[in-house]
Amino acid sequence: MEPQDIHAFAVHAAIPDFDPVPPGRRRHDGWSDERQRRFIAAIARTGCVARAAKAAGMSVTSAYKLRRRPGAESFAAAWSIALADARRRAFEVAIDQAMTAVLVPRLYRGNFAGTMMRGDDTGAILLALRAAAAMASPKV
Repeated sequence: MEPQDIHAFAVHAAIPDFDPVPPGRRRHDGWSDERQRRFIAAIARTGCVARAAKAAGMSVTSAYKLRRRPGAESFAAAWSIALADARRRAFEVAIDQAMTAVLVPRLYRGNFAGTMMRGDDTGAILLALRAAAAMASPKV
């Protein structure tokens, strides 16, 4: 998978549909419907809550508070779906990159001596498999 393919893979992430959390109090700097949609879209793209909160212009702490608020069930479900999908896609990219051969420069006494084709990266495959096991294990 080429780098531009990986970027396109993240940009075209499926954004789950949800009902925004009703506001407790209207604030100009609060969690508007648009900020909530931006947050879920960013999670779907990046798989990172901190980056998603930054993209929405909010803090991570306030995002978790919003998720726990009464009436946030749809928002929380969309969050979980988007995060799980992003992690699944990241795993697929990691496996693809780990199993793709790459050219590695060879040096002799500090001088370029040619290239060598390096096949699969066993360490990367093991890391990806550990990540898959962590995703599959139930949270306690």
